[in-house]
Amino acid sequence: MKGPRGWVFRHLRFEAAPGALVAVEGASGSGRTCLLLTLTGRMRPTEGSARVGGAVLPRAMGSVRRFSALGPVPGVNDLDPALTVAEHLRERELLRSRFGGSPRALLRPRAERAAEARRRVSAALTTAGLDTDALPKGERTHVRDLERLEALRLSVALALIGGPRLLAVDDVGPGLSDTGRAEAWRLLRTVADGGTTVIAACGGTAPDEADTVIRLRTARRTRTAPPAPPAGRAEPDHPTPRTQEDTADALAETRRA
Repeated sequence: MKGPRGWVFRHLRFEAAPGALVAVEGASGSGRTCLLLTLTGRMRPTEGSARVGGAVLPRAMGSVRRFSALGPVPGVNDLDPALTVAEHLRERELLRSRFGGSPRALLRPRAERAAEARRRVSAALTTAGLDTDALPKGERTHVRDLERLEALRLSVALALIGGPRLLAVDDVGPGLSDTGRAEAWRLLRTVADGGTTVIAACGGTAPDEADTVIRLRTARRTRTAPPAPPAGRAEPDHPTPRTQEDTADALAETRRA
């Protein structure tokens, strides 16, 4: 992907099997958010192609969006601090039934549809490890009153309500203690073990739970090639000249789109 000031990311090659946990290492401004948005069909690349779940990007971006979901991606789908947990869950289920469900499902009795929605929400909360009864005010707890790890669990649960085959999570770790960071990665490992491919970006070192690690670098312009990546780790073929402003420009373009 190329932005107004140069390449956001380039020459990436990796494979991830269904149910894999892929970690993207990179400092702020290295293009990690844009990479996640590209692989989930939310941002159009400049060149190259990727096969995601049988659909080829960028030609089939709409198809990829239908079976992929975004967990927390700062600046793109932030939780509303003024809404409660219950309001977020209800809104997400309404959006799923309107845009992600089958039109025939709307013809089923209302009570049956409501019961299925409750089962779907409950399953997503269980997988995300969010016990709403343990929150200060239960489901009536406002997002602004959630701990950071609880907010992460809520964002993941909202993404799982639609039953995605691919889940993207950005910026795992900031604001969490070492124990909280470990819990966050265990959560993503649990989601992946359930069959959903997870690609998650972090600013630090990826955990051992990751099946594949991609390293993005904010590098100076140079003619020398980077060292070969260790076995089992994917890296760009060339250093990627990037600045934090490039990522901001790309995200602004996505919001306008």
